[in-house]
Parts: sequence; C-alpha cells; structure tokens
Amino acid sequence: MTKTREDVLRLIDEAGVRYIRLCFTDILGKIKGMSITRSEIEQVLDEGQGFDGSSVEGFARIEESDLMAVPDPLTFRIIPWEISGEKVAMMFCDITYPDGKPYEGDPRWVLKRNLARLQDKGWTLYVGPEIEYFYFESEEEPNILDQDGYFDYGSVDIGAQVRKAAVNALEAIDIPVECSHHEAAASQHEIDLKYQEALIMADFAQVYRFIVKQVAMQNEIYATFMPKPIYGINGSGMHCHVSLFKGERNLFFDPADEYNLSVMARQFTAGILTHVKEITLVLNQWVNSYKRLVPGYEAPIYISWGRRNRSSMVRVPMYRPGKEQATRIELRSPDPATNPYLAFACILAAGLKGIDNAYKLPEPVEENIYNMSEEKKAGLNVDTLPNSLENAVKELEGSELARETLGDHVFTKLIENKKIEWDQYRIHVGQFEQEKYLPML
Repeated sequence: MTKTREDVLRLIDEAGVRYIRLCFTDILGKIKGMSITRSEIEQVLDEGQGFDGSSVEGFARIEESDLMAVPDPLTFRIIPWEISGEKVAMMFCDITYPDGKPYEGDPRWVLKRNLARLQDKGWTLYVGPEIEYFYFESEEEPNILDQDGYFDYGSVDIGAQVRKAAVNALEAIDIPVECSHHEAAASQHEIDLKYQEALIMADFAQVYRFIVKQVAMQNEIYATFMPKPIYGINGSGMHCHVSLFKGERNLFFDPADEYNLSVMARQFTAGILTHVKEITLVLNQWVNSYKRLVPGYEAPIYISWGRRNRSSMVRVPMYRPGKEQATRIELRSPDPATNPYLAFACILAAGLKGIDNAYKLPEPVEENIYNMSEEKKAGLNVDTLPNSLENAVKELEGSELARETLGDHVFTKLIENKKIEWDQYRIHVGQFEQEKYLPML
C-alpha cells in the first residue's frame, strides 16, 4: 500500500496520471470532491486544497465556509479505467480549518477521533462488512435482471458478469475481496471485502460503492444501494463483522467460554444491544431504511443475540478450531446506504460503553423470534428497533452516547437533515394512497 508523498508522485508519473480526484464524505455518506491536475498535486500534498464548505451537506455555515481538503497518501489509488481518455487517480482527504485544526463536521474525523480512544490501550478495531445491492435495468424503474436466488450462479447472466467485473476492478486497486455471490432476492448481489482496520474499511466501503455503480453504468445497467427498492422481497443490508485485537491477539476469543467469547466480547456485545436504538438513525438513516426493517424478510428488528439464529440482530458465527483470529460478532441491522465512518464510530462507541461499564450480556435467543408470541418476547425482554425514521430521530436526540460520539456539529446537523426528510415524506401523497383512497373516498 502506498504510504508516502514520494510514492504518490512516483506512481502518478509512472502511470501517466493527468487528473487526481480529491475525495471526502458529507454527513449523509455521499462522496464529494474536486479534481486537480498533475501540476498542482505537489503543492496540494504539502498544503491541502482550499474549498468552500458552505454548500456541502452538514458542513460549514456561510460565516465559516473556508475549509481545506488535506489528502491522505495512504488512500491513493488509480481508477482502473480511463475517464474521457485520461488516467485518473483518487485520494481521500481529511478536512481541516485553514489553520490545520481538524474540522468537526468531517465524518472521517469523527471516526478517527473515536478510534484514538483505542490507541493508549494498543487495541485495533477490525470491521468486515457484507454489502448488498441490486442491479436494475435503469434508475427510472426497479426492473430486475434475473430470477435467481441465494448463491445461484449463471455464467451468461449479465448481473453475474458485471459483479465479476466489479470484483476485478476492486482487486485491481488493492481492495481485497473475500467472496461474491448472488443474494436471496432476484437481481440482488453481494461482494464481501476482507476485514480491515476500521478507518481503512470505511474508505474501502466508499470506494466499493463507487466502483460497483461505475462498473454497472459502463455495462448500461444500474446498481443501487437503496435499502428496500422493491416491495415484497428482501431488502439490502450491510452486516458488519466486528472484532478487537491487541497486536496479533484477538481480544474477543476465549477457548473456555461456551460461545468462545471473551468477557470483553460479551461486554462489547451488551453495549451494542443496550445502545443500538440510540444509534439506529446512523446505521439506517433514510426513510426507506425502515421499509427493510420489518418482519418476514430476514432483516433483524429484534434486539437480541444468538449463534444460529438469523432473526437476532447480533449473531456470533460458529468457532472453528485453529481459527481463533476469526472470532467476531456480526451486527446485522445496518444497511448499505449508511455513512460508514459514522456507522463504525457509533458501533465502536456502543461497544466500548459496554466494556467500560462491564455490561452483562443477556442469555442468547436461539428460537425464531418472528414466530414467538408477544407474551414470550416480553418474557425474554426482547425489544425492537425503531420502526420509522421519525422514531429513530427521537431515539438519537435523547442519546448522550450519540452526541459524544458524533460531536455536537454532526449530531445537530444530522438530526436537522433527517427531520426535514421525514417531514417531506410525511406530507407526500404517494401511489398507495391514491390507489387505496381515490376510489373509496
């Protein structure tokens, strides 16, 4: 992996790169940025690139709009196809004020600030997301491309071919892929990235979404990370496999435990279960996200954990002898349209809260919760996630954990944005209402 300013300049010249995209992320997870030429890159690497942040979602107000985009050489990659006949590279940037102070509205800084809590302990957070998405004929209508199901593979199917092309593109820019396959719903796919340190993985997740969409567009189809694009079939999730390490030692593994989970892993999991309602807005940030979080379509709505139970929100994959390093927990509620920087920061903060306060993990639930009576769920103290964007906003608003994790700026701006989105949705008259009420009222 590229590490220095000199490496960047050498690779640019060796490949004949003419333009470099300086990328950053707004609070909603959308990649923003600007392009510079080869002649400008040396100065930008030394000093950063100034820009007006007042028009970026969740960024600066008019009176504090001058910001700097400071490239991180570790993130340098050459896009694996030419754009308008030219070779183009990209780098992620940290956003600062002109005096070099980190800008508190930068989601990448939010994650870095939370990860800094681990440094004194010598701990490292690893994340491995399973990011699902759909291929459609176009962005206008969700017309599916196949009738395949889970792990089906058709070598002549356009979706399989485009997914393979996306995998090749990711690996061409040194983003390791563990596996890829067709998902449960028609025209739904998944590419799993090999677990990485959290900041690296957040950058990778952004590149992943960019690559998948661009490769689809090159093949004249459309890729979407919309959580629930079609009524009546499964939506798309971003299951996050999470573990803490100290050096080479997996802090989540204990060979003597029934589930091979250390005390720390149990406390971390208990922290997530305790605080997940408060951070659900970050993990599932769109009106559409809550169309996915409903019973009957594999997405978890019940706050519980288990090993074999896929109706639980947190799953502990089975331990395999000799694979202690792979011991982890799998949080199954996030969706692929989240902001990965903010999502990973909130997952970490909730888990650390459990460790710091020695939360006790409740007993696992291994039965299918969807089939339980309300009385039985109440007896097991099984709570549910917020069922709408409005309710998720209310949970976040009252959360000191979320405010501390996100910082006042992002916390406030995110809530403001989501209240506007909910209000727009609330007053919209849609097809359902027209079809149901026009003939009868």
